[in-house]
Amino acid sequence: MTSTYGELRAQLASLTTEAFRPELADIDRLPTLEIARIMNGEDTSVPAAVAAQLPVIAPAIDATAARMARGGRLVYAGAGTAGRLGVLDASECPPTFNTDPSVVVGLIAGGPSAMVKAVEGAEDSKELAAADLDALRVGPDDTVIGISASGRTPYAIGAVEHARSLGALTIGLSCNAGSALGAAAEHGIEVVTGPELLTGSTRLKAGTAQKLVLNMISTITMIRLGKTYGNLMVDVRASNDKLHARSRRIVALATDAADAEIEAALAATGGEVKDAILMILGKVDAGRAATLLTASRGHLRAALTDAAPPSA
Repeated sequence: MTSTYGELRAQLASLTTEAFRPELADIDRLPTLEIARIMNGEDTSVPAAVAAQLPVIAPAIDATAARMARGGRLVYAGAGTAGRLGVLDASECPPTFNTDPSVVVGLIAGGPSAMVKAVEGAEDSKELAAADLDALRVGPDDTVIGISASGRTPYAIGAVEHARSLGALTIGLSCNAGSALGAAAEHGIEVVTGPELLTGSTRLKAGTAQKLVLNMISTITMIRLGKTYGNLMVDVRASNDKLHARSRRIVALATDAADAEIEAALAATGGEVKDAILMILGKVDAGRAATLLTASRGHLRAALTDAAPPSA
């Protein structure tokens, strides 16, 4: 135990995300507005740190999309803030892109209860990560993203190592260069955001960076899978009044059709935005729209091309 504790102290002392900033040692004595200005200034550095990793992020997204196009899943695995960010991104995919909840999955060390309360020791177990992935029956068509600000969290590393042994695509997202997580994964994304405003509080800049990268991975992957038409969310699931209104607006923006035609198309397709757009622009009925979209694997542009009558 003492040896492990000593090793952990040495590891933390070497991490950029854990570095102490003596120039901020009196921050608690500053006026609130000045602290807010400092914190805001810190946050402005995050997008540049993400931008430096775009050449690494892009191929990771393409590899993810290729596997998901074959029916694979996207699985996030992390502990603490990193795990919560993965669960958050996964939970937003069904209403945004009409994905089944089993397609994009967020795993957090310690299980769902760890979303609101830390589970003692969960992040230190590689075996727990392997068991969580086995429960999902992770395989070669899946993508597993280990998330850890430090890049040393055993749960995230264990998830990547086990997923790789199962033939899954692996991505390691961390905020320290030369991380163990990055080394364990096929695609190591290391967004170096530097020391935090509060020493070691990686829910700040590091958390923001991870959120930006996860947004990028899930959103662009869904674009590649045909879940959008241009920048319109044509696979949105209308599960409440706001989304019903958004669905109608998306059809209007895509087609510039009259209100009555839009309402009729949405009614005929059971509220399916993509099908309604295809009905209007492709001049087909609801049944034909559904058939075309199935044939194009949900890609609206391809379905529209197929709907067009052959040229004379």
